Amino acid sequence: MEKRIRELTDLLNRYRQEYYTNDAPSVSDSDYDQLYHELVALEKEYPEYVLQDSPTQQVGGTILTGFDKYQHQYPLFSLQDAFSRNELELFDKRVKAEFPSAQYLAELKIDGLSISLVYERGILQVGATRGDGHIGENITENIKKIKDIPQKLDQPLDITVRGEAYMSRQSFKLINEERRENGEAEFANPRNAAAGTLRQLDTAIVAKRQLATFLYQEASPTISSHQDKVLKELADLGFSVNNRHYLSSSMDEIWAFIQSVEADRDRLPYEIDGVVIKVNQLAMQEELGFTVKAPRWAIAYKFPAEEKEAKLISVDWTVGRTGVVTPTANLTPVQLAGTTVSRATLHNVDYIAEKDIRVGDTVIVYKAGDIIPAVLRVVFDSRDEQEPLVIPTQCPSCQGDLVHFEDEVALRCINPLCPSLIQRGLEHFASRNAMNISGLGPAIVEKLFSAGLVHDVADIYRLTKDDLLKLEGVKEKSADKLLTAIEQSKANSAEKLLFGLGIRHVGAKASRQILATCGDLETLLTIEIDDIAKIDGLGLVIAKSLVQYFQQEAAIILVQELKTAGVNLAYLGQKMDSSAALFGLTVVLTGKLEKLNRNDAKAKLERLGAKVTSSVSKKTDLVIAGSDAGSKLEKAQQLGIRIEGEDWLYHL
Repeated sequence: MEKRIRELTDLLNRYRQEYYTNDAPSVSDSDYDQLYHELVALEKEYPEYVLQDSPTQQVGGTILTGFDKYQHQYPLFSLQDAFSRNELELFDKRVKAEFPSAQYLAELKIDGLSISLVYERGILQVGATRGDGHIGENITENIKKIKDIPQKLDQPLDITVRGEAYMSRQSFKLINEERRENGEAEFANPRNAAAGTLRQLDTAIVAKRQLATFLYQEASPTISSHQDKVLKELADLGFSVNNRHYLSSSMDEIWAFIQSVEADRDRLPYEIDGVVIKVNQLAMQEELGFTVKAPRWAIAYKFPAEEKEAKLISVDWTVGRTGVVTPTANLTPVQLAGTTVSRATLHNVDYIAEKDIRVGDTVIVYKAGDIIPAVLRVVFDSRDEQEPLVIPTQCPSCQGDLVHFEDEVALRCINPLCPSLIQRGLEHFASRNAMNISGLGPAIVEKLFSAGLVHDVADIYRLTKDDLLKLEGVKEKSADKLLTAIEQSKANSAEKLLFGLGIRHVGAKASRQILATCGDLETLLTIEIDDIAKIDGLGLVIAKSLVQYFQQEAAIILVQELKTAGVNLAYLGQKMDSSAALFGLTVVLTGKLEKLNRNDAKAKLERLGAKVTSSVSKKTDLVIAGSDAGSKLEKAQQLGIRIEGEDWLYHL
């Protein structure tokens, strides 16, 4: 029976791939059902032989307790956006300056949720969300409920692939109809529905909602030489691959393809929000490299936003974590990019003045980046006798005086005791890119603040179970989970804590650079401006803001309170050592490496104190050249830059 169960499992999985991925079934539904029911009966009689990749395990479901964090072996980068043909031509010019023979592959930009799939010996081991690109959520059990994702490949490969999980327009329509009938809130758009589905703790709901995928990247090292060949390889392995893409070395032809896709956009069975253009040759991709956030070899053209007219009814003013007071327009509801919009940002007071926006105006509304509703302009032909908008002079939260600094476009509340300022700061402290305290979202922070249980971030670490159970809607299980998350956050590397403090101008990257150099948070209490300003990439503005913050008595007390609470104040990553062999040098990698892969070589250089960049310039101190090095090596030779080989780096 064990052998028959294996045969049926493999056979049914092949039929599922033909049906869901290839759209070319080779058997009738009745034949499939007959084999399926045979497998169900055998598995019921011999449960010890049920296989992990059995199709019967992809229906029904279990209730999960939550999602573990997952460290991506290969980071997921976001893409640089373009909104005009001119930006695409500038991208083309930059690429062709280094590689005149570069070709581009244009692929549809699916509006879904990025996923990463890890296979070992051909068996699906991990399905994870993108997260921040380095750490995502392990959603493997939910991923297994998506019918077009193979749980077992035909080949016993170790491979990591990337793609997009999405919900079709038809599934979205049916789900919202069902939610309406049940009196539940409707999903705003298919992307939100897909994201919400994959974060469901009931896997049966995931199975029911019929998500689908398009895979487009092999993140692990590939034998393919071109991106279009990667797509074919993925399709051959059984993954669902979008077959609408276009290959050309001409940006004129790529633009024509973009226009044809945009014309067909609303007729596609799934949502797209643009077209991604990639350098097709993978060797060129490797040479072009990455910026801090995005690959230099790809760009995402975003379709122009849909625009609608709406009536501006009133304006709300809200205080953010840095004290910036932001205006938001309340509008007559309009349908925009698949969602109902009744509120939109007005950006700032200078924008209101520049556009002469007034209550009662008819305005044009659009979604900036297809995400955030914003007011674009006034329809002046529809204006009657509206008065200019009254700009507040006092904070809507604490009634303190608002300041409009000369170097800013924003109104700002500078009262450090402003309730909204403190509350937004607490939300930021708990957020994913800061201390990542799961469960401590805006709603819980508001309840804690209103109850007088937290006044600053140190108070978070004084919370007890009894405190949490006093809050409306908080039960024993959620209280325990939140306390566990708070306790776990104490072990974070200190750059997370520094970023979480919300110091003006000090972002996540700067926090990491500062603590990689200084070592721990207590050192910052006595640091000098010049010591910070000389750190590569920071400068005087960040240095002044940081030092001024830590010179405050309140900041000194806060650091001591955090230390007493057991919060780690030390940097746990690779420290910058001024005695390191390559400390302070700017280094470029080029060519094919034999002993080290590109990521290992970069990590080694950074451990040796180097700053690794992707292009050669007069500021470059050293070039590490592998075999088949091209234009970067030639440029280094022309500029008289020091050149070493891979062996030199390997033995350093």
